[in-house]
Amino acid sequence: MYFVRTAGERDLEKVRALLAESFHATYDSLHGRAKVEDLIAHLFSPAALKTRLMRKDAEFLVADDGRNIGGMGYAAMSQQLTKTVMLYLLYVRPALQRQGIGRDIFAELETCFPDAEIMRLEVEPQNAAAIAFYRTHGFTEVGRNENSGAGQSGVPALVLEKRLAG
Repeated sequence: MYFVRTAGERDLEKVRALLAESFHATYDSLHGRAKVEDLIAHLFSPAALKTRLMRKDAEFLVADDGRNIGGMGYAAMSQQLTKTVMLYLLYVRPALQRQGIGRDIFAELETCFPDAEIMRLEVEPQNAAAIAFYRTHGFTEVGRNENSGAGQSGVPALVLEKRLAG
């Protein structure tokens, strides 16, 4: 049984391992192992994860069974968009997917931002499982981004949004 809780500094190495495993399982076939290794090194360095953890207008959650981290989620208020929370990360260990862990993390994240009216995210257009998950949870496509993430990445993304209960 996994319980959703706020992440702490002691969780970051396990979170990094979960993200690396999930990224390889999801993106190696789309972008190649070398590109995925570069993304992991850049996005999930210990310093980058600690910066996310310390951000005041954000929530960094893990699903924990007392021994292992089975999933994680990270969302933060947008710096550019008014009353919008950005869902940056929602990953479940591949062997544990389709057991409700992602749903439980997402449900918690939805309640963490009382001032937000919209939740927005970017998703890889070829990640059919993630797109189906988000559509099931009320998201609709509102646009595309041809350079998702930092700089001119060349990594495309669909932009999805959901109105939050207010």
